[in-house]
Order: sequence, then structure tokens, then C-alpha cells
Amino acid sequence: MAVAAAGGGRAQRSGWLEVLVRDRWHKVLANLCGEALVLSGEERPDGAAHNGLGGDGAVCRGAEGGGGAAAVRTAFTDPPEQVPEAVSNKKRCVKVLKHELGGLGISIKGGKENKMPILISKIFKGLAADQTQALYVGDAILAVNGTDLRDATHDEAVQALKRAGKEVLLEVKYMREATPYVKKGSPVSEIGWETPPPESPRLGCASADPLSQLSLSIHRDKKTIPLKMCYVTRNMAVPDPENRLIEVHSPDAKHTVVLRSKDSATAQAWFNAIHSSVNELIPRVIAEVRDQLGKTGIAGSREIRHLGWLAEKVPGDNEKHWKPVLVVLTEKDLLIYESMPRMKEAWFSPLHTYPLLATRLVHSGPGKGSPQSGMDLSFATRTGTRQGIETHLFRTETSRDLSLWTRSVVQGCHNSAELITEITTSCTYKSQECRLTIHYEHGFSLTTEPQDGAFSKTIAQYPYEKLKMSSDDGIRMLYLDFGGKDGEIQLDLHSCPKPIVFIIHSFLSAKITRLGLVA
Repeated sequence: MAVAAAGGGRAQRSGWLEVLVRDRWHKVLANLCGEALVLSGEERPDGAAHNGLGGDGAVCRGAEGGGGAAAVRTAFTDPPEQVPEAVSNKKRCVKVLKHELGGLGISIKGGKENKMPILISKIFKGLAADQTQALYVGDAILAVNGTDLRDATHDEAVQALKRAGKEVLLEVKYMREATPYVKKGSPVSEIGWETPPPESPRLGCASADPLSQLSLSIHRDKKTIPLKMCYVTRNMAVPDPENRLIEVHSPDAKHTVVLRSKDSATAQAWFNAIHSSVNELIPRVIAEVRDQLGKTGIAGSREIRHLGWLAEKVPGDNEKHWKPVLVVLTEKDLLIYESMPRMKEAWFSPLHTYPLLATRLVHSGPGKGSPQSGMDLSFATRTGTRQGIETHLFRTETSRDLSLWTRSVVQGCHNSAELITEITTSCTYKSQECRLTIHYEHGFSLTTEPQDGAFSKTIAQYPYEKLKMSSDDGIRMLYLDFGGKDGEIQLDLHSCPKPIVFIIHSFLSAKITRLGLVA
């Protein structure tokens, strides 16, 4: 039975769900606690403790560039028979140089409270411990930099590993007989969420996560999923004919946890609670990104106005083929990323950059492929580019999200028009090289290109209210009809006219909205 409670403005919820692990469904106890979703395996009769959070506070970060089980060495991937006999039951000293992002790159189990030594249960491929080629799953850690861990609790071992500094000397001893214990664990421990938290913002950082300070029950495996910048959606990665599934995608877009509820109504309640928790964290994320980027801004812009995950329709015949994208609105651009940038430099290289001044909202109504019948949650944008018109169809998760995104895009276009104020482009008019200037306040002006130090000469000037019609050939010609005796003005822009056409529309739309002529 699920229990919901209000606390600190964030949805709190607890109840039994199922999680999809290795193509099988497993029962888990789910607890939504503000900034994290905690999944606990069913109670085990042997009373063994299994730590699904990772041992040294950095091990949850996993192998860079890796994903899922393939990036982790466990007792299943590295069985005892593959460990050299010369290593068994002999003390060894191994020097490990911690990585800045990956820590030691291990997970640990055991501890005094479990009547077991501190054992390495996972080694993340490509990280520090793995690179030594001298550590094994099943190694007991006897000491860290001279600090004896033979009688340490699990938490004491975690703290010792955290305090060890960059250069760590581990005294270890391989214990073949401990392999069954290392292998033990509910399917929760196999959930692939072992990814490095992005540097900006600090996602999933153990020190910032209040849940990381909670002592783990000795009766359950647990997996804590920090919700900051996760993408919570439905009916994307896994077919959901019964409308009972919830998908939680990691910020780096490498992992997905799929949860199943007993019925559609319960699934919707869980989705609403998790989605609400994620949304409440977005203002903090924006503030953290601003702090991280400082005065450098983001991809040519100064600040982030809004960001979040959307589903984007993948071009093709398949109506249900959508993919997650991170969309960022700045004061003048719409940016699209494939995942939440980890490094500061990654913010400067979005997958797509579209000027809001040349972008318009063209659809927010009935569409195909909405996740819930009877509800349309999609909107489309069109941008005029030098290659023509680029269209993107996005899907939100709730009607509130749809309203927020469409309003943000339209307001962003209008604010960009007021911010940029004027654009100028070269053109040819009646075989003469000219410059077309479009000003937010003053309208259109056509001037000659200055030659031999002479000043440019104004050929024509028109306010917006004189414009009767504008059109283009989609290749290089722009036609502006101001109702004069000479008919329409034909301008050769030397490239695709679509950006200018869209900018004219944005200026006009912003002016009309400012005058209060639209609701």
C-alpha cells in the first residue's frame, strides 16, 4: 500500500513497486524522500547487509563512458577461478591513485556489524582500482594508508576511504571463501545507476545528498537514485499497453530504471509524485549552473531562463519513436543537448543551437503519439536557418509542463526581439549591392553599401504598418510589398531568406504583443 505525505513542499511517497532488472520484474519497496528515490530489495532471511550505494562515497560514479553491468567487474564477471592461486590468502599492498571524478572506483560490502571483513564487491572498469590490475572482487581490505580496518564497521571503512587522499595504499588479502557473500544481493544491487555525477550542477553528490548519511538497513539491499535532473517519463523505453509503467532516466542518458505499479491509477500517482520532486529541483539546478559557468555564460548567451527534459519526435514513419533531449532556453537561444553536460566545456557545445529571434511556435494542439489517450502534450517549433526551415516536435509529460514550455518559447522570442533590436544583412537590389536593416522600433531601411569612404545612401525606408505582405522563394529571394507605386521590392539575399522571414515575424509578433493586441 502506498503512503503519501506532504513535507517541505515536496511529494513524499512509499509503497511496493516492481523494477525491471535483466528482463525480469522484481518486487521492491520504493521510498520517495524529497531529492531521491530509494529502492529496497525484499527482506532476506540470512540477515546479510548489502550496500547498494557504493562504499567510498565516490564509487557510485562508476566507469566513465561506460554503462550498466558491462562497465562493472563483479563476482559474476570475475569468478574465483580466474583469480591466480598465488594471490589467494596472501597479504598484498596495492597503491591506487584516485581519479578526480571517479574516486577509487570500487564498491564495498561487509563490516563488523555483519561479522564480515570489508570486501571489495565491485570494481568499475577504467577507473583507479581497475587500472592497477592488482585488485580483485573478493579482496578483503585490511588497512587503508596504515589505518587498520580489520575491526571496522562498514561506515568506518567508508569514512577511511573518503579521507585517504589522492594516493591510497591498500593492504588487501583475497578471500576465496567470501565469494558467496560478495555474490549475495537482491536484484536491486544490479540496477545500473553507477554513473559519474556531472560537475555542473553537482548531481548525485554524496556529500550533498542527505540520504547518503542514513544508515543502511542490514536486512535489505538499497539503491538510492538522486532525482536532480533525472528525466521522468512514461511509454518511451518500454511498451506500456496497461499504462502501469514509470521510467526514470539518468541525467547522463545512459541508464533507465523502469518501475511497474499494480494498476494505472497507482502508476499515475507515483509518476506525479516523482515528477513533482524533479521539477522542484530545477530552480536550484539553474542557480548551480549559473554559478559554475560564471561570467563565461552558456554557448554564447549570458544566462539560462529555463531548462528541462522533453521527448523529441525522431523523424520517420514510426509515430511512437521519441527520444529524450535536454532543452535549454537562454535570453536569446534555444539549445538542445543529448544529455546533461558533466563538464563546464560541454555546455558550450550543444547538439543544436537555434536563435529564438528566428524561431516560432507553430503547433500546440492535437498530435499523434501522446502518452495518455485524450491528452495532447506536444508542441512544435520551426526555425529559419541558412539551410532552410528546421522543425522539431516535442512532447511534455503534463499539461502544466506544456503550458510552461510554450509560454517560455513565445516569451523568449519576444524578449529576444527587444534585446537584439536590430539585424542587418547584405543584399542586391536592382543590380546594386545594398544592406537591408530591420529595426524592432523603426521598421525597414534599405541603404547602399558605402564605397571609397563615402557614406551609405538611404534608398528606401518603411515602418512596419506599411508592410502589406512578405514572401520568399525559399532559395535566396525576399519579396516585400509596402503598397507603393513600384510594387513589391525584390531583394536577393545571396542565401536562404528563411532566417530574415522568421525574424520579421518575431519583430511583428513582439510589437503586437507589447501593444496588447493579442490575448
